[in-house]
Amino acid sequence: MKNIKRYFKGVIQELKKVNWPTRKETIRYTLGVLGLSFAVAIILGLIDFGLMRAMSAVIK
Repeated sequence: MKNIKRYFKGVIQELKKVNWPTRKETIRYTLGVLGLSFAVAIILGLIDFGLMRAMSAVIK
């Protein structure tokens, strides 16, 4: 039981040292990730569409 208490005290001490992002930073980073994900999805969708059309042309 002593080891468990010591472990959680250590966890709490380490969490106090963490430099947490502000709300504004978190929103900015989240929007950046969403925007990048959307851009990659569009690019991959266009590549898939192009390859599908190319394969259709080759098969016919």
